[in-house]
Amino acid sequence: MIAHTPSTEPFRDPQLPLAKRVDDLLGRLALDEKLSFLHQFTPAVDRLGVAAFRTGQEALHGVAWMGPATVFPQAVGLGATWNPELVRRVGDAVSKEIRAMRAKDDRIGLNVWAPTVNLLRHPLWGRNEEGYSEDPKLTSAIATAYTHGLRGDHPVYWRTAPVLKHWLAHNNETDRDTTSSSVRPRVLHEYDLRAFRDTVRAGAVAGVMPAYNLVNGRPNHVSPYLSEHLRTWTDEDLLVCSDAGAPSNLVDSEHYFDTHEEATAAALVAGVDSFTDHGTDSSQIIGRLRGAMERGLLSEADVDTAVRRQLSVRFRLGEFDPGDDPHDATGAFDTPAHRALAQEAAEQAVVLLKNDGVLPLAPDTRVAVVGLLADECKLDWYSGTLIHRSTPLEGLYERFGADRVEFAEGVDRVRFKTSTGAFLHVPAAEGATDEVRGAEGALDPALLRGRTDLPPLTTDADGTELALVDWGEDVLTLRAPDGRYLSVADDGFLRASADQPGGWVVQETFRLEPHRDGHLLKHLGTGRHVCVSADGVKVADTDPEVFELVVAERGEEAVARAAAAADVVVVVAGNDPHINGRETEDRTTLCLPGHQERLLRAARAANPATVLALVSAYPYAVDPAELPAVLWTAHGGQAAGTALARVLAGDVCPAGRLPQTWYADDADLPGLLDYDVIGARQTYLYFEGTPLFPFGHGLSYTSFAYGGLTARAEGETVRVSFSVTNTGDVTADEVAQLYTRAVDASVPRPRRALLDHRRVTLAPGATAELDFDVPLGAFAFWDVAQDRWRVEPGAHELLAGASVEDVRLRTTVTLDGEPALPRAVLTKGLAPAGFDEQSGIEIVDRTKVSGDAVTAAGPETGELVYHACDFGRGVSQVTVEVAGEGTVELSLDGGPALAVLSPAAPTSGPYDYAVLSASIAAAGVHDVHLRLRGPLRLAHVGFSG
Repeated sequence: MIAHTPSTEPFRDPQLPLAKRVDDLLGRLALDEKLSFLHQFTPAVDRLGVAAFRTGQEALHGVAWMGPATVFPQAVGLGATWNPELVRRVGDAVSKEIRAMRAKDDRIGLNVWAPTVNLLRHPLWGRNEEGYSEDPKLTSAIATAYTHGLRGDHPVYWRTAPVLKHWLAHNNETDRDTTSSSVRPRVLHEYDLRAFRDTVRAGAVAGVMPAYNLVNGRPNHVSPYLSEHLRTWTDEDLLVCSDAGAPSNLVDSEHYFDTHEEATAAALVAGVDSFTDHGTDSSQIIGRLRGAMERGLLSEADVDTAVRRQLSVRFRLGEFDPGDDPHDATGAFDTPAHRALAQEAAEQAVVLLKNDGVLPLAPDTRVAVVGLLADECKLDWYSGTLIHRSTPLEGLYERFGADRVEFAEGVDRVRFKTSTGAFLHVPAAEGATDEVRGAEGALDPALLRGRTDLPPLTTDADGTELALVDWGEDVLTLRAPDGRYLSVADDGFLRASADQPGGWVVQETFRLEPHRDGHLLKHLGTGRHVCVSADGVKVADTDPEVFELVVAERGEEAVARAAAAADVVVVVAGNDPHINGRETEDRTTLCLPGHQERLLRAARAANPATVLALVSAYPYAVDPAELPAVLWTAHGGQAAGTALARVLAGDVCPAGRLPQTWYADDADLPGLLDYDVIGARQTYLYFEGTPLFPFGHGLSYTSFAYGGLTARAEGETVRVSFSVTNTGDVTADEVAQLYTRAVDASVPRPRRALLDHRRVTLAPGATAELDFDVPLGAFAFWDVAQDRWRVEPGAHELLAGASVEDVRLRTTVTLDGEPALPRAVLTKGLAPAGFDEQSGIEIVDRTKVSGDAVTAAGPETGELVYHACDFGRGVSQVTVEVAGEGTVELSLDGGPALAVLSPAAPTSGPYDYAVLSASIAAAGVHDVHLRLRGPLRLAHVGFSG
């Protein structure tokens, strides 16, 4: 408690302007107090009656980490609803639960680290579950809705303060703190920045979190884009919170700075306002800040700027106006309305991918529900603890009756025989309590430890039959008959102790390694092998046990029996969100794991009426040819099973739509670290192959007709209208989608790009007239020749339909736009990163503070092309600014080299540039070709004479 009596200090006067109140409180803080405000865990200032403050309450799809809460579908599932209004209501419910929980537990923070607006560029990204879509327009629409729900609708006071994650161009977990995303200007502006920009401009964002990675050779935590772009999009003070441990990474793993004082100062000056590092211990960050000030790397004014931004957020949260904060009494927790909303969201997230008429199921259908996820309600790293739980099996029991539903999980039932002939045995846990990981809440669940109150495994003559699941890549889980997973705690002993696989380092996964006539059992969390000792079964570095795997039953045998006895089989397949694709771990393939492929084949062989229900955090490449129906939903939270059952039964007509392209094969994918969506032809915007299922795809139990498409340009807006009619016999939602395509584009443009969409509910025979006001800027692209947005004059096709490929209506609108201009190379030269085409090139940092340069990405030659460079009446000299060693070769229009420039000796460092010049003769407009060889950075090209 803060022992302070409110007085007449100006900062406590709600009648004063916010800026005056912030400045008043800032002026009362001593330097040491202000420095302490720059760590995630800000201490109280008792003498002023200012409470402690914490940045960072996770709330991606419900209140996370802090114990029981309403669990909504994963973010990618919310994206699949294509329903901003629904997602706004989800955000509203989450923010009310945060307020309600905070009233009982002051560890709950109001600075909410959500949503994630990273675009789902690559489906193998381990954190695919956290984003909304591969499309920036859809992502910003859903993110804007969620932030408005989190913020609340009071004009002054915010219910919570949302922080967008993760700035910027972050789609890989592999070496995520050391890899650099090479992002050309067009991709930067048209793709990666756009989702952040549109969401921030919508007015319900309190800040952003930089990502672990580097962009164009510079860590995101010292990115000039924070000031050059982010802070220009709003007049509000945005609080930039570092990701956990990222400030230390600037020195420790990235080696970008020599000292932590330099790194911390650079991050603060670049725009990071709150440092999340060393857990609750702020001493190291404060020490680094003091050291930076002593070295003259920081001024008190720099510190004031960051503290002011934090205080601005705290004032907006009503902290200093307890009598006026309208949200103090708006907390609501696990209400009937929230439960109903969780179910509604789960229902709207289900996507029907294929249906040959087997769905919806008739009321008297005998159903077999089989598969590894048939009786699971999985959580992910950013989930709360379930209060309510519904699995597909439970949902089907409820809907069809237990007597009409068969179940087979499809696990392999095995025993492990030791070299002595004994078997692994799970001893009874007399008097043990059931514990759910994280149920008590934890500020950092990565610190939670495994249970040691249960007896370790032993061996005996009979052993215990375990349920073995292979989740792919030979990653196994083993479950005891009582439902607990085998796990390893800090003491190294093997116990049946975990309710589910989970944790920052999963301690419930194993791998069988062939060894002589048997197998070693490797525990993946520790990297050690399982051994049998006198005091129990444990993991150790020596004397691994060689096991014989004795199989009592293969999973496909049980699945085939259940399938043969049913009218329809529902195979529920997918992923465990903590295994093979999650934060820290990218996937390696789109393929369904082999164990689940076996189960699917067994079900299909036993019963052709087999429905595949994929429950997963990401797309799979599955062959739907022999399946009469396929559905997909993300992990749907607490009501997932009920929702899926209601869709299967036809109580709910499916209307979810894919928020990202489902590719047919791994060969269709670019490299995980290739962020050039234009050059690599990535996402539905540029992909030229045939997808398994296209962006925006989703079927219904009814049919819809589209008509009356009109479009006209009026000033800065294009007004588009069309109608949608339900031509079937059931009430259903349709997601009407509007796309555009530049007809005669002068540069590579998207095949089709989403302009807007509308989810509408229509009764049979009903028609909805849909009107869209599309801003002219939606047709623009980033013109690298002019370094600005430009609308190209001419015809732009408008396409309306049910997906990017299911186009029902077309028309064309002619826009005046601005004609293309050649590059004014005489006055501006060439910015090397502003190329039109490239091969083998990587964009890197020109300096540690700002600017881009380019270099050859590997040992081979890199090439750059700049179209339509205007040399006027002629030039006689070219100059290049370079660092390192190597050569720059210049030619025009693909002809012979006109100049070859190379430093006489390598420059002293990557940021020590030399200016080289050579004579050339060029006049008129030409394409400039540059060829780079060697570890040379090119920062600028100029022409004169």
